[in-house]
Amino acid sequence: MRRLSKNIGPGFLLAGAAVGVSHLVQSTRAGAEYGWVLIIALVIACVSKYPFLKMGPQYTAATGKHLIEGYKAMGKFQYYTYIFISLGSMFIILAAVTLVTGGIVSFLIPLNISMPVWCGIILFMCFLLLLMGRYKALDKSMKIIISLLTLLTFTAVLFALFSFERSYSTIEIPSLTTTTSIAFIIAFMGWMPIPVDASIWHSIWTKEKSNQTGKQFTVNDAKIDFNMGYIVASAIAVLFFMLGVLVMFGSGLEFSDSGVVFSGQFIDLYAETLGEWTKPFIGFAAFITMFSTTLTVADAYPRVVSEVVLIEGISKSKAHRAYVLAMLILIAGSLGIIQFGTSQFKVLVDFATGVSFLSAPVLAWFNYQLFQQKEIKEEFRFTASFKLFSLICLLALIVLNVIYIWSIFN
Repeated sequence: MRRLSKNIGPGFLLAGAAVGVSHLVQSTRAGAEYGWVLIIALVIACVSKYPFLKMGPQYTAATGKHLIEGYKAMGKFQYYTYIFISLGSMFIILAAVTLVTGGIVSFLIPLNISMPVWCGIILFMCFLLLLMGRYKALDKSMKIIISLLTLLTFTAVLFALFSFERSYSTIEIPSLTTTTSIAFIIAFMGWMPIPVDASIWHSIWTKEKSNQTGKQFTVNDAKIDFNMGYIVASAIAVLFFMLGVLVMFGSGLEFSDSGVVFSGQFIDLYAETLGEWTKPFIGFAAFITMFSTTLTVADAYPRVVSEVVLIEGISKSKAHRAYVLAMLILIAGSLGIIQFGTSQFKVLVDFATGVSFLSAPVLAWFNYQLFQQKEIKEEFRFTASFKLFSLICLLALIVLNVIYIWSIFN
């Protein structure tokens, strides 16, 4: 138990990054608008990404390197493709998660402050926390946040289950074959429970954890840590989906394109159904959810930049400056998107999740290729059954991408 307590951490960071827009917004919307039917899509998303996200910390435990170093060793195509994907998605992703966080804070603290200002305050708080503590602060805070969030969400579901009854057979489910429904379902699956590129973040956090503890992760340590984080993230996704079905499905509520209004709808509807006294409870749970995501995403992309700088042979001191500079640029770019995208909340979220889903098969294939390299010792290679499972999951991601692209142009 002492060893487990010492080594777990990166998995909780993964859960912190996962539990956010995908859960509070997309998972709740899926349950609220389509009922129980989309639970199948949620399960497919979680299962199909599992092997490729697991490969991140497993590769680091097996080689002592993170995935970006692995991509660099494989060749320029893999290395620069990943850099291009990161640069192309980091601003829109941080903007989306910060906008949701800002909407919740604005609803909970009704001051005469604009959404961009609230988002700026939140990102400034993240910047200070990460600048002062970096990995250590992130590691400790995420263990507390995710544990508390799991308890709060589970409690909320229990209240919803026993507070009321509703006949779902009388509620009409929207058609799943329209282009609008297909686009939403794929976008819903895009960040469920987390994008595949989080495998790179997890491998970096795993290496950083080893540096902090002075001890290399074993493959078994990495496996336990990953499974804990992934199972928690997937379970919380199911809980938010259940809340959407139990509380919102069939209520006639149409979600707003405004982040603030959406947050109010989210919290108010729970309060109306479960009792007005639950409003602070639900609001606090929602804020914890989104702040943890914003914090981890604000750390992840600058950390990728600093690791790329180190790979290119630049000193550690300059890599740290690159981390700080990258965070400032990321925050500034995200605030620019928020300034112009505040009124298009759902569009921004769907676009961000869709972009992540389009990159999933590419990064999944890169991760799979890494474990075919000669540097991977025989004891760390995949079993035949896991290889087959991984290839089936990769095929599923490709098919879903084709469907998503088809829905965009039809």
